[in-house]
Amino acid sequence: MSDSRPDLSQPVERLHENEQLKARSRHLRGTIAEGLDDLLTGAVPGEDPLLMKFHGIYQQDDRDRRADRRQRRLEPAYQFMVRLRIPGGVLDKRQWQGLDRLSRLYAERGLRITTRGTVQLHGVRKSQLRSLIQGLRPLGLDTIAACGDDSRGVVCGANPYLSKAHERVQQLARITSDRLIPKTGAYADIWHQQPTPVSDGEEPLYGKLYLPRKFKVGFVLPPVNDVDIHGQDLGYIAVVDNGDLIGFNVCVGGGMGQLDNREDSYPRLAEEIGFIEADEAPAFAELVMSIQRDFGDRQDRHRARFKYTLDRLGLPWFLEELERRRGRPLEPALGVHFDHNGDRLGWQQGDDGLWHATLYVESGRVDDALRTQLGGFLEQYGGRLRLTTNQNLQLTHIETHELEQVQWRLEDLGLDWRLDPEAQAAHTLSCVALPTCGLAMAEAERYLPTFLERFQRLKGQYGLREEPITLRLTGCPNGCARPYLAEIALTGRAPGLYNLYLGGSFHGDRLAQLYAGNVDEERFLALLAPMFERYAGQRRDGEHFGDFLLRKQLLEERPLTSLSS
Repeated sequence: MSDSRPDLSQPVERLHENEQLKARSRHLRGTIAEGLDDLLTGAVPGEDPLLMKFHGIYQQDDRDRRADRRQRRLEPAYQFMVRLRIPGGVLDKRQWQGLDRLSRLYAERGLRITTRGTVQLHGVRKSQLRSLIQGLRPLGLDTIAACGDDSRGVVCGANPYLSKAHERVQQLARITSDRLIPKTGAYADIWHQQPTPVSDGEEPLYGKLYLPRKFKVGFVLPPVNDVDIHGQDLGYIAVVDNGDLIGFNVCVGGGMGQLDNREDSYPRLAEEIGFIEADEAPAFAELVMSIQRDFGDRQDRHRARFKYTLDRLGLPWFLEELERRRGRPLEPALGVHFDHNGDRLGWQQGDDGLWHATLYVESGRVDDALRTQLGGFLEQYGGRLRLTTNQNLQLTHIETHELEQVQWRLEDLGLDWRLDPEAQAAHTLSCVALPTCGLAMAEAERYLPTFLERFQRLKGQYGLREEPITLRLTGCPNGCARPYLAEIALTGRAPGLYNLYLGGSFHGDRLAQLYAGNVDEERFLALLAPMFERYAGQRRDGEHFGDFLLRKQLLEERPLTSLSS
């Protein structure tokens, strides 16, 4: 076994400064409450912005206004992003309408559906944070553990074909989420202003130091890999027999984030390790997460994710430790397959006869006209809603006798085209990036409409306009839109410059390869043009673009563009 000295066994003073902050934070309280009451600044001062992430809140500023405010000797235009915890992305109509109302009151940029099937509110001012979070409480919603070194919101595949299995998997996803979230009283103390004494036993699972970094759990129902299960720290792949869920194949160690300037930083696919019974899933998640809690790197935060723990200590070591804690080995994984890693847009009917409709939402952004259209639609809609991990909105549980009216309302409000958008749009994701994300080095969401138009024009030159290709665009290499699983991806390096990745799998089970560094739009299109030409003329029937690139060994023909930082 490799040296495990960076782990929880070390004295706190030898660990990363973030670990020391968590240790003295009084279970995430810090001085957040005092900072919220400080009227002299729009920020929360000191170290508390790091603790606020555990409460689902990121402190940001409007980067478009930085230079002007600096010149005028003003502090940055501070604002906050608030992310909700919505296990499996399931909402009812009342909750969505409540979120819409709160976003109009407190958020400057509407609602945004994220790549983990939840909602983010951008542009919230410090003075409005408590009012917003208190407004979530009557809706049965909260933001705890939507960020921070803990279990992030548990995602769940939105496959309407397997209704009985879908319902059971969703239940297990929610139970798992509830089991893994922090139990700290800090949330009620700070946001609901319900004084809660600090207790040594406040966090029976996490302890004072919580996790070394975030831990992502996902559930998926084959054949649709809509959550990109191989990008999760812990993934559950449902095994279904005659419509009944019998258990899960388990995979571990996925993760998308990386740093371009460190060779020991990389994306990683989760590895399948065995099978468990369905009812064991919540407890098993706690077991796996506890191993990461105890052995994850707490000295180098860039190497603190579970994927690095597995690579540092070895998968055989992990399986041995897992068996010791579980009391028995895993059963062998069963046979499953995936054929798709996006959403099935449009109408589908479940096994129980109920109908589901998935609406395309570009970059998950719900504001202006779309927010008004959806508001009007929901006035006469009796079904439920679901947010997908591909940033779309699903209408679920629609009775057959309601179908005609729902279709008419969608047409009347101009929403019907979202059931059947262009194939490329339906297979494209982007992150928020500028102007609010502090990590972004290039545009993503704001640039996507222009970029997608030119990308489609290029595809059209070779008769490929309707050919779906998974495409991801992010403002930095951290991987929020899961770029390293795409057939084509751009990750931001500087304004107008991106690293180009090619060759991921259409099914989401193969990593893309770095093909060219620091390319602009013109260079990107020039590099793709000859590949599209060959793909159009030489592909096999049903062959996806990423598979074609590997079969023809086109990724070995590296361009002259520098791959260095």
